[in-house]
Formats: sequence, C-alpha cells, structure tokens
Amino acid sequence: MSAREDILDRIKAALRDAPATPDIPRKYRLATDKTAGQRLEQLVDRLVDYKANVFVVPAAEVPAKLAELLAGSASLVVPHGLPREWLSGLPGKDDAASPAVEVDSPERRLTVAELDGVDAVVTGAAVAVSETGTIMLDGSPSQGRRIISLVPDRHICVLRADDVVEVLPEAVARLEATAPQTWISGPSATSDIELERVEGVHGPRTLDVVILQ
Repeated sequence: MSAREDILDRIKAALRDAPATPDIPRKYRLATDKTAGQRLEQLVDRLVDYKANVFVVPAAEVPAKLAELLAGSASLVVPHGLPREWLSGLPGKDDAASPAVEVDSPERRLTVAELDGVDAVVTGAAVAVSETGTIMLDGSPSQGRRIISLVPDRHICVLRADDVVEVLPEAVARLEATAPQTWISGPSATSDIELERVEGVHGPRTLDVVILQ
C-alpha cells in the first residue's frame, strides 16, 4: 500500500461514523429593495465613514475631476484598458505640470519598484456594495492587475453608479468566480492595541472614489 492510499484509508475510517452534513439554510437577502438613489446615498455614507474621499459627478465631468485630483502629482500608473477619455483633462505632455503616465499591460508589467515610485494609480471598478461600502475590482482591462491598486500610496477609483448594488450576493453574482478580485472598504488602515489608527499599512493610504452618474 502506498502512503497516499494509507492516508486516504485513514481519512475514510475517521469519517465513517460522522453524522450526515445538514443542509445550510440560505435565507439571507439575495436582492436589493432600495432605489438607485438610495443605494448611491448609502454607499457614499459608508465610504465617507471609512475616510475615503468621494466625488459624485456627471460622466462628462470625469476628465476635469481627475485632472483636479491629480494636480501636483508627478506620475501615475493606469491599467491598459482604462478609458483614455478619462485622462483627457490632464495637461499636455509638453506642459511641465503634466504627470508622467505609466501603463501597466500584459506586454509590459511594471515591477514593484516602479509601482512604488509612482504617486497614484487610476482604475475603474467592477461593482460596489452599498450596504458594506465595499468596492470590488476583478482584473478587467479597466482595472488591471491586483498589484497596481495595492502598491501605490494613492488609489483613484472610478465607479459607475449603475454598478452599485445593495447587498453582497448581488455583487458576487456579477463577478467571475475565478477572476483575481480585490475588495476595498476604504483606505488601507489598521489599529494597534491602543486603537491608534495607522493608514497605508497594506495598501493605499489615500482612496479617492469618483462615482459617475
């Protein structure tokens, strides 16, 4: 008998007298009962409570808002599928105030050192849960690799209001189960034993959320 067979036989023997596993009740809410406006209001409330900076703007004003948020930044990274019109409000390349834009793509993956050297990252988002104030990224072209939203000190996340749901099961149903997901509930932060809040421990210190209406 091989070691593998011996181990499997021991497991089977240990489980032989185990009781049948009962069905797990799944009576939690699976769908929203709030209007789109109520969901948006709830999400903003949660994000602000988590100390994120939140801006609700018409889609046409996104370039101007991103240019305003990125004023003073020397560099930023974006995923290869980020809509280019979102950055159209930035100064031209010949302008000294224009930040250097690095694109992370499958063909050119930025290193940790390169990501650590940029001032900010701009991404899209897959979906957000208003009840918990959680924004989810799924590795789509507009969101990119998980690492680009975790290493830079500032994350500017652009979210469409149509992608705001109320409860977690609604959000999970929209996501591909095997996709590399990042769930964000406010800026990265932790507290020590004296409850002193420290930000930027295991992710961006600053989270700006731009919600498109």
